[in-house]
Amino acid sequence: MIAHSFSDIRAYLRESFAESMLALKENRVRTLMSIIGVAVGITAVMTVGIVSQGGRQYVFSELESFGLKTLWIYRERDQKNPLDYAREGSGITNEDYEAILSSGCCTAIKQFSAVVYSQDWQTTVKMGSLHARVNVEGVDRNYLAINNDQISQGRAFSEEDIRRRQAVALIGESVRKTLFNNHPLPIGKTLRIDNMQFTVIGLLKEKKRDFLTSMGATQGFDVNNRVLIPYTLYQQMLGIQDVQTLQAEVQDQTLITEGIAQIQAFLSKQHRGRFKYRGDSMLEWTQLANRILYGISFIGVLAASVSLVVGGIGIMNIMTTAVVERTREIGIRMAIGARRSNILWQFLLEAAVISVLGGVLGLILGLIVLVALANWSGFPLRPDIELILVAFGVAVMVGLASGFYPARRAAKMKPVEALRYD
Repeated sequence: MIAHSFSDIRAYLRESFAESMLALKENRVRTLMSIIGVAVGITAVMTVGIVSQGGRQYVFSELESFGLKTLWIYRERDQKNPLDYAREGSGITNEDYEAILSSGCCTAIKQFSAVVYSQDWQTTVKMGSLHARVNVEGVDRNYLAINNDQISQGRAFSEEDIRRRQAVALIGESVRKTLFNNHPLPIGKTLRIDNMQFTVIGLLKEKKRDFLTSMGATQGFDVNNRVLIPYTLYQQMLGIQDVQTLQAEVQDQTLITEGIAQIQAFLSKQHRGRFKYRGDSMLEWTQLANRILYGISFIGVLAASVSLVVGGIGIMNIMTTAVVERTREIGIRMAIGARRSNILWQFLLEAAVISVLGGVLGLILGLIVLVALANWSGFPLRPDIELILVAFGVAVMVGLASGFYPARRAAKMKPVEALRYD
């Protein structure tokens, strides 16, 4: 067996590459069309993949604004059971809330907040001669962290605000625009809720709910049209000792189901089974988003891959034609000592060159398309190195796979028959 040095192999590859380029130059139009076919396929796959990824980031950034580890527990009224439905109260009292905070019963839970609201949910809030129907919620100091709310101006509630029932409020962006004539600095100003005056101490950062609204998750609720006040004060205003909803954050997203079960069990024990409790979380919405985005991405990539297959067929066509046109050349090369493996690799290299050039062109076109789409739509589209490498690798593999059959056909020719070909 003859051993070849590295320099011999390098010289052989250099000569083979030069021969491949020469052969491709002789058929410039067909070569260019094949390169464009691969480039279009790569551009399509790359664009669809990155747009899908950008869409996923956009949707999950919206879901995260709700808090992906958030859950809600509230009384479920059984309308089929008149006795159960007729029982008054929310099924969660201040005693229950204090007990659940101090007992350490729910190991899956990181932190809790009481949420209190009126039966009508929306309340008329006034500021001077202006008024608006807004969602007023009484909350505890942990509410902002659980709900992933951010303060853009001012401060959040303190422990003293909650304990002493201070008449202070946090307002959403829509409230600022409506009641304060879009004034950029509402901190320190006052508004009235049920004839009680509140001082604005904080402005909530605006949130988007495009995806959740389209899925019907918000049910007409405008998250930016909120006024938050201490839950202790709101209970006093409403004349109740109940908590309508317990909002909580679990230690880890995998513990959501366990956290709901722990709270339900604790509350049922507290009230000896008199009330039923329902638990909701962001888990169902994240799962729904994953299913929708996966389906869209799969269909999009599948459709875009058709372009890549068409490019592969183009490579197969040009290589098959090249084999037919160069039959005598193949016969001569075999007659003077070329091995079948030399012929095979020669045509595979030509196919590889087409696919690599098409892949590079496709990546360049793909980046141009993504930059144009990002500037036009404002969508967060960022090139992903892993996706780019996968797309490029697929292009090369398609080229090699498409060129293998013609190359194998050329390598299996008999020298005598090849030399007789006219």
